[in-house]
Amino acid sequence: MSESNGNGHGQAGGDIVLLGRSDAFLHVLDLIDRLKDLDTPVFISGESGTGKEIIARAIHFRGLRSRGRFVAVNGGAIPDNLLESELFGYARGSFTGALRDKPGLIEEAGGGTFFLDEVGDLGYPLQAKLLRVLQEHEIRRIGETRNRPVDVRFISATNKNLDREVGLGRFREDLYYRLRIVTIDVPPLRERRDDLELLLHHFIVRYGEEIGRPRVYFTPRVMETLLAYPWPGNVRELQNEIQRCLILCGNEGIVRVEHLSPRLNPGRPSVPAPETFNFFEAKADFVRRFLGQALRRHENNKARTAEEIGLSRQALFKLLKKHRIETPGVHEDSEIN
Repeated sequence: MSESNGNGHGQAGGDIVLLGRSDAFLHVLDLIDRLKDLDTPVFISGESGTGKEIIARAIHFRGLRSRGRFVAVNGGAIPDNLLESELFGYARGSFTGALRDKPGLIEEAGGGTFFLDEVGDLGYPLQAKLLRVLQEHEIRRIGETRNRPVDVRFISATNKNLDREVGLGRFREDLYYRLRIVTIDVPPLRERRDDLELLLHHFIVRYGEEIGRPRVYFTPRVMETLLAYPWPGNVRELQNEIQRCLILCGNEGIVRVEHLSPRLNPGRPSVPAPETFNFFEAKADFVRRFLGQALRRHENNKARTAEEIGLSRQALFKLLKKHRIETPGVHEDSEIN
């Protein structure tokens, strides 16, 4: 495990790093620290891409069970008829192709941690078998008549609303309460704005070193775009975007707006506008884009635009004239007498 310095807090398990300084993230770190040495089932909820498995790995690798294995399974990626044999194992001859005894993944996590992602996708029969694991701490392989004790800490996660699934009769209420003894709600990246710049710089350094470009610079306009974007794909989307930018910028080592993906820069021109590190030019570029976006939001109505951004109409007109910003159409507020 490793800790970051005063700019933020981070933990690693294997190659896993948790990094952040926002109140929401510090609360998650506090829960990890409280739970790391306990065998209590932990339920992790959060949107796709928020890093639920990373949280589970941090609990495992920071705690006493780090000496055992961490076994992770995505319950939504395997059909139930195959998932049962993967989780619980089987006896030789129990079905066609069962040529030998095989322990399940829950058994293989003995002494360590078993992490089941997308637990909300399990069918009802599997939910019943999973409940027995949590209640009795034992499993029964397919084709066997005896139970086998298992010593695992159980962590589960989903991006589904399990309260709703229980209400619709698709998820067992008794299993729901067994899983959710302690819940960690992982906040989406849009609610961790204080962490965004810290994560950006971390991924720039990490992936720059991986591809042999340790000194890569992002122009002010690119950084502004990255910091303003809502990141619906959360940390996973942020990672992918940084990797993309570092690859596309080439040996120049400067990431420009044309290197951003279409989702971040949907209105980019076919010939990118020049970017600069000159303070005054960068400031003028920001003002032009800021005013242009504000005007478009109000369909070029200058009175409403001025009111929203906190300027008088006279001040807005002076800025439009100074930066040579033309607006299509004629509005009743377009002239000042």
